[in-house]
Amino acid sequence: MLELGFTKAERLLKGDKAGQRVKTRGWIYRTRHKGKMVFTVIRDSSGIIQATLFRGDMEDENEFEDAKKALVESSVEVEGILVKEPRAPGGYEIQVRRFRIVNFADVFPITKDQSEEFLRDNRHLWLRSRRMTAIMKIRSTVTGAIHEFFRNRGYYEFTPPILQPTQCEGGATLFEVKYFDMKTYLSQTWQLYAEAAIFSLEKIYDVAPTFRAEKSRTPRHLCEFWMAEMEAAWMELEECTEVAKEEVGFIIKKVLEKNRKELELLGRDTKVLEEMIKKDFPTITYTEALKILKERSGMEVEWGKDLRTIEESELMKHFDTPVVVTHYPKEVMAFYKPIDKEADAPGPVAKCFDMLAPEGYGEIIGGSERDTSIEEMKKYLEKDGEDPKNYEFYFDTRRYGSVPHSGYGLGVERVVAWISGIDNVKDAIPFPRTPSRIRP
Repeated sequence: MLELGFTKAERLLKGDKAGQRVKTRGWIYRTRHKGKMVFTVIRDSSGIIQATLFRGDMEDENEFEDAKKALVESSVEVEGILVKEPRAPGGYEIQVRRFRIVNFADVFPITKDQSEEFLRDNRHLWLRSRRMTAIMKIRSTVTGAIHEFFRNRGYYEFTPPILQPTQCEGGATLFEVKYFDMKTYLSQTWQLYAEAAIFSLEKIYDVAPTFRAEKSRTPRHLCEFWMAEMEAAWMELEECTEVAKEEVGFIIKKVLEKNRKELELLGRDTKVLEEMIKKDFPTITYTEALKILKERSGMEVEWGKDLRTIEESELMKHFDTPVVVTHYPKEVMAFYKPIDKEADAPGPVAKCFDMLAPEGYGEIIGGSERDTSIEEMKKYLEKDGEDPKNYEFYFDTRRYGSVPHSGYGLGVERVVAWISGIDNVKDAIPFPRTPSRIRP
């Protein structure tokens, strides 16, 4: 068009360019025309701004006719005078002089009041919505905060293999992959490989895709999701839980700093998050959790059973911050979680923990101290129907200079959903994968 540079909508709405000729570009978010006027709202990655066309003000009348014909999602370059307009979104509009259509869009298939499944069928287009744009920006802040948190604390980023020969979180959720003339599996976690790396790097983390062949169709489950995991040498359970609390607080703080506009667009009450990070996150044991459920909610849970979504949700009605729950029964835990022989509990409990989020969002972190006894781990692997011979590489980490160590995994989508206040993790990832969805 002309020599002027393009300015984002968010920048224009600051108002300091009012009265100046400006130029922006993006996609038509809304449009209507009446007589000698066309009213459009232009969307870009930063937000929306109103652009109003008067036929008599246009420097090229053909562009006015093009604007009348252009449908929602047509891509455009717009130039005109920025003026204050209280009725416009954000209080400013562009009085257009030039309106160049880069591409005339077909009739956009997404309109108001369409089902969630239809929107997921068309996720490649629904990503353009202001709602999904806001969620993806928050997600970017969350993952960026995770990297910042760990790097600032001297952790090294470590990348494990995605194709792995053994299970770590239970054989029932493995995705099997044909690997030449062999059989392997998609990663359930980085843990077995991370434990090998801590003997050189000591403190490590990663943010990576994770795969679980769970047939669950709840709003909290995906078959492909992202986990932010950490592992540290010389770290015992209590210190590990404190790192988890600090990380979650840090993530919330960063989202509040960078994404208030997006949280407000999603209808999230930011005061809830602000108050949350002023408080200490409590730690309770599994046994104490059952006592709270019985005394405050009248819910009797048999000791020894894992907490289901219904129990987690009921428990969290009594807290307004995340809560760390430690020392779950060993019999429902993975083979690498050691028994705490000093714990005061009705039965054997593991040195492990979950972090539960308030407001009904449930588990967002799972972690543990790691067992250093090869014989104990072999015993529980055999109980699970696994051949310990497949874990010889893992046992080697105990044979040569083993030390106490711990780690955990944070579910990125669950954290994004909770902080954003959205009710389904399927909207916290760009393209969800579930038992019934592999497209788009």
